[in-house]
Amino acid sequence: MNLQNLVTLTTGITLLTCVLAVVGVHTYATGRAERAALVERLAHTGQIPAGGRARRFRTLDRRLRRTRLGKKLELRLAATGLDVTPGEFFAYMLATVAALWLIGQASLAPFFGPLAGLLGVGVAVQFLNWQRQKRIEKFINQLPELARILANATQAGLALRTAIGMAADELEAPAGEELGKVADQLAIGQSMDEALGDLADRLPSRELVVLVTTLVLSNRAGGQVVGALRNLTETLEERKETRREIRTQLSQVTMTSYAVPALGVGALFLMNGVKDGALDRMTGSPVGQACVIIAFALYAIGFVLIRRMSRIDV
Repeated sequence: MNLQNLVTLTTGITLLTCVLAVVGVHTYATGRAERAALVERLAHTGQIPAGGRARRFRTLDRRLRRTRLGKKLELRLAATGLDVTPGEFFAYMLATVAALWLIGQASLAPFFGPLAGLLGVGVAVQFLNWQRQKRIEKFINQLPELARILANATQAGLALRTAIGMAADELEAPAGEELGKVADQLAIGQSMDEALGDLADRLPSRELVVLVTTLVLSNRAGGQVVGALRNLTETLEERKETRREIRTQLSQVTMTSYAVPALGVGALFLMNGVKDGALDRMTGSPVGQACVIIAFALYAIGFVLIRRMSRIDV
């Protein structure tokens, strides 16, 4: 009798275990399907980068996105168009800082290790600014064609939402990608003002602000958007040519701003190459260290001043 009860109990436990295993597998598969659908929707709205590749440093990325620095970095990366998460960029920046620290310490002197690490942070920030500005400039060059497509579409009787989707399909990157994000945001129920405002935040420029303001006001008041876009197209074409001429004339000044600090760093390698250990003796005293820091600060100030003086707002 006891043996029969034991067999019954064992059978019941086995059946319960099988049922729980089936429920667990079903729950796991449903969760994976829901997560994949959510990732696909977020990729279409531009909230996460699309591309399908495996992301690295996911734990670091999740923790970094919760901070203010991570949110600013995410917005800056979205403006650059790079397929990199904030966690990946931060990890790559730390690796660059560590490499430059070791290179500066080994090739020059131990004192130059931290300075080289700070240089790595500056290079990473400047790289983001360069990528962002390059994308903004390319987008500005596409604005006349964008305004022309929107004017033609609205003149043909299409709604502004449909015209934006059409422009996203016809234009190349970055305008096509950015307008695709706007169209996806409109498709999930976001207002026109919010979607276009997010576009202006990602790629800030006077030309885009004028275009966004024109579209928002026309969408609110129902004004003559065709005539406004026609006039805006001519204005954008003139501003495009003016910006191109200014950039060509200031190209020499831009190269000078980068050449000045490069000459300073090259002088350090030259000094250490002419007489081995010269930098060790120079940075071995507080006076020498202070002189090096002051020299680097002056080079940085010179770089910033040259860039400021060569900046012309059109």
